[in-house]
Amino acid sequence: MTIDRQFVPTRSGRIHIASAGQGFPVLLLHQTPRSWDEYRDVLPLIGARYRAIAMDTAGFGDSDPLPAADNTIERWAEVAFDLLDALGLQQVALVGHHTGAAVALEMAASRPERVSALVLSACPFVDAPRRAAHHGKRIIDEVERMPGGEHLTELWQRRMPFYPPCDHALLERFIADALKAGDLAVEGHRVVNRYAMETRTPLVTSPTLVLAPTEDPHAFPAAPRVAQAIAGSRLLNIEHGMVPLPDQMPGVFSEAVMEFLATLKLPG
Repeated sequence: MTIDRQFVPTRSGRIHIASAGQGFPVLLLHQTPRSWDEYRDVLPLIGARYRAIAMDTAGFGDSDPLPAADNTIERWAEVAFDLLDALGLQQVALVGHHTGAAVALEMAASRPERVSALVLSACPFVDAPRRAAHHGKRIIDEVERMPGGEHLTELWQRRMPFYPPCDHALLERFIADALKAGDLAVEGHRVVNRYAMETRTPLVTSPTLVLAPTEDPHAFPAAPRVAQAIAGSRLLNIEHGMVPLPDQMPGVFSEAVMEFLATLKLPG
């Protein structure tokens, strides 16, 4: 299936998207510091049944950046709605992974009438204790730039334990996106850690699926809390899933999303 790519002019600047398929729209939101490329292998699979759209979050991939002070989960959610407005889409299903899950959750909390379904993959649970625990700590992607490029090796080594052994292609895709994100490769994590998620989860009314990759040490322990905080949500463990779940296991990921969506009476 062909993946189409385009720049969409919005109130928040040009947003880059990649899309595949026809039907009810499913918006895919990536983790920090990735891009639409995280869903490269997912798009044709979900696109076989739906209109799958993967956007680059503002400042990541090829999307225009926001002023630095505007980088918040709430503002990134507004940008995503600006994109939907520009595309003429009133209702969508949202799928977010890590940072993208936080953005998707905020979208569902702020404008529930526009979110027909919500899939939160490897979603953190950001409450006051987590914010305090992460305040001032070194970020995983925080490396000092070196003139000889040693920081790239350090970044590779810091991420390697969270990726499948010997899968260099996935790490190369990560490195490419991290370089393109620039300072947002680190700041994006801080944006998540500042989010007051505990005040937003009670506002989510959309049918919700929480995906929990079992080999993701950051997100897996939080998954039951995320599911418990959202009334009526479902929790599904993805065995052997790691931090790069969508591009590590695109078939399993897509099947879980589509099986969930198939249980709902989506508009149109």
